[in-house]
Amino acid sequence: MQYNINRRRFVAAAGGVGVAALAGCSGGESGDGLSWHAGGTDGTYYPLSGEFKTIIEDNTDYSVQVQSTGASVANVSSLDGGDAEFALIQNDIAYFAYNGTGIDDLEGNEMESIRGVATLYPETIHVVTQADSGIDSLEDLEGTSINTGDAGSGTQVNALQILETAGIEEGDFDEQNADFGTAADQVQDGDVDAAFTVGGWPVGAIEGLATNQDINLVEIGGDLRDEILDGAEWFAEDTVPGGTYNGVDEDVETVSVQAMIATHDGVDEEVVEEVTTAIFDNTGDINTKADFIDVDSAQEGMPIDLHAGAQAYFE
Repeated sequence: MQYNINRRRFVAAAGGVGVAALAGCSGGESGDGLSWHAGGTDGTYYPLSGEFKTIIEDNTDYSVQVQSTGASVANVSSLDGGDAEFALIQNDIAYFAYNGTGIDDLEGNEMESIRGVATLYPETIHVVTQADSGIDSLEDLEGTSINTGDAGSGTQVNALQILETAGIEEGDFDEQNADFGTAADQVQDGDVDAAFTVGGWPVGAIEGLATNQDINLVEIGGDLRDEILDGAEWFAEDTVPGGTYNGVDEDVETVSVQAMIATHDGVDEEVVEEVTTAIFDNTGDINTKADFIDVDSAQEGMPIDLHAGAQAYFE
C-alpha cells in the first residue's frame, strides 16, 4: 500500500528544518557539540531529548544542542543531509527513509546513510475530540475537520494511513496541519473536530487540553485495528490506560509505532558508542517513558542497520 504525502508540504517541512538546524560536528573530538533533532515542544521527543542531553553532558565530554523540529520525517532528512548527528524518529519512518518507499516523497530516494542506535518506547496513536463531538469511531471522521499533525511529520503519515484504512481518503475531510500544542488549542476552540497525535502517553498537549475541556479518545479497535495491523507491519496493538487523561476513565484501544534513536554513517564510531553508553548505562536518570527504556529491549523493532558504534555497545 502506498500512502500519499503532498510533495510541497514535505519539502517545506524537511527543508525548513535543515535551514534552522543548529550546527553540529561529526568529528568526535572531545568537547564537540552534537546536534540532536527532537520534535515539537508539546510532544514526548523534546523533553526526552532534553534528558538525554543532560545524561550525555554529565557522562561524556560532548555538549548537545537539542533542536525542536517537525519530528520524524523532517529528522530523517536532517540526518541524511548531515545537519544532525542524532535524532528521535519513528521506526516506520526509519524503514521508509532507508528503503526509499512507503511515502511518495521518499519513493526511490533511499537514505542509506541513516543508522539505528536504539529503540525506546511505544508511540501511541491518539485521536482526540471534544467529549460532546458525537465522534465515536474513526468512520465518524468522514466530512469533519482533522488536524493530522505537522505537514511532513510521522504523525501525518500515520494519520493518513489509518484514515485510509478506515475508508476515509484525502478529500473526504478538511485536513489541518499543526504541532500538538496548536492542535490541542484547535480542538478546545472548536476549530477542528479531531486531532491526531503520536507520542508516548501521557502526551503533554493532551494532558493540558483535558484539564480545560472534556475530551474523548476515539478507539482504534476490533476489525479495523486488525486491518491496520495486517496492512502495516510497523504498527502494534496498544492501549491508553483509563485515568491517563482527566475524564477518560476507561481503557482505550489503539495502535502504536516505536520511537527510536537514529544517527548516520558519517558520525564517528567512538562518538556513537560513547553516547549510547552514557544513555543506557544511566537509564535510572531518565524520567520520561522510564518504564520502557531499557538495554534489554533496545533492539526490539529496530528496522534498519545499526551504527557500528551502537553495535559495539550492545554486543
